[in-house]
Amino acid sequence: MLNDLHSHGLWEASAPPAPSTLPLDGATEADVAIVGGGYTGLSCALHLAESGKSVVLLEAHEFGFGGAGRNVGLINAGLWLMPDDVSAVIGRAQGERLLEVLGDGPALVMSMIDSHGIDCELRRNGTLHCAVDARGLEELKQREAQWKKRGAPVRLLDARETADRVGTNAYVGALLDQRAGTLQPLAYARGLARAARAKGARLHTSSPVISAERHGSHWDVRTQAGRVDAEWLVVATDAYGTGPWRSTQEAQTRLPYFNLATAPLDRTSLGTILPGKEGVWDTKTILSSFRLDREGRLVFGSVGALRNGGAGIHKAWARRALARLFPQLAKVDFEHEWFGQIGMTDDAVPRLHAFGPNALGVFGFNGRGISPGTVFGRELALLILGEKGQDDLPLPMSGLKPPSLRGLKEIYYEGGAQVAHLVRDRV
Repeated sequence: MLNDLHSHGLWEASAPPAPSTLPLDGATEADVAIVGGGYTGLSCALHLAESGKSVVLLEAHEFGFGGAGRNVGLINAGLWLMPDDVSAVIGRAQGERLLEVLGDGPALVMSMIDSHGIDCELRRNGTLHCAVDARGLEELKQREAQWKKRGAPVRLLDARETADRVGTNAYVGALLDQRAGTLQPLAYARGLARAARAKGARLHTSSPVISAERHGSHWDVRTQAGRVDAEWLVVATDAYGTGPWRSTQEAQTRLPYFNLATAPLDRTSLGTILPGKEGVWDTKTILSSFRLDREGRLVFGSVGALRNGGAGIHKAWARRALARLFPQLAKVDFEHEWFGQIGMTDDAVPRLHAFGPNALGVFGFNGRGISPGTVFGRELALLILGEKGQDDLPLPMSGLKPPSLRGLKEIYYEGGAQVAHLVRDRV
């Protein structure tokens, strides 16, 4: 994308084409102007258009340019936080409401894929959060207990069943979440765009917003070549916000994350490595994730950026790590490589912010963009439609305060991942 082979890798190579769009040119009017063509913006556009609202969506680059087109493709439920901790952060009433809507998030994603016929390699096989040691296993036991008391279909697996499901003896247990699954993330974003346009939303790529000002009861949203007059404004730029929306990026600490994809595995390997096709991530501080795509490629990722010397270090570590997990892949090479930025908030809870009258945005998904992004796009649409009030939303309003020591943390995360991967998994 944008002639950068490191931006979207396998996902751009294997996704169906994006719907044809043009930059905004000239003046237009809409009920709602949406800035950002990722999961939140596209979900919001689709839900609004289905309900008869006129919508103009402006994307600076292409649909799924940010995290929506770069992530590993796990449709997870909930947040990184332990469920009980969510209430401690935002209060019990909203905390439980947030857990409910995000717990049901994968079901919303899957139902939208079904309803709109989105071709995005959807698998409904669940995910496995794998414990690398006794401490990680204790964490998973707590997660299981806290989700089960809320009625979630999660189950702790012992080491033997984990080995059978993953294909390695490296883990002491795993938490199976049957709500979850996997998909091709860029294909999902493009599918949402196609569905929104089919319902009447007007979508414009290569249309970065340069200003947004309130005039009377409406917003005047401008690009270099056009303008939108709208009653409502939705900001859905997350960690890739620039120009007037750089504040959404600066209100988060960005964590780099890379993915590497092998060639399609042989039939023997596919019979033993993830035979149930679940998505996997582990309990390490510098975690790893992996899953299979539709063609049998193993997509393997971890914290780090493929730049400033990182590409060689991270790829060498990935070969060592895969050989340790799956000895049959000791000579594996990678066909695709890409990386992006995860936006992280200090408390691991997303932010809902009012940019002015009738102007809202949600950001800070902390590595869980597919389901929460889709959910919050719907929630913002329901608010605009008058079907929910602000007090009914699952997040409190928050400010745009930058995290403490943000710049130093970002340098530390990128450099620390390089150092860790330089020495880790060496025999």
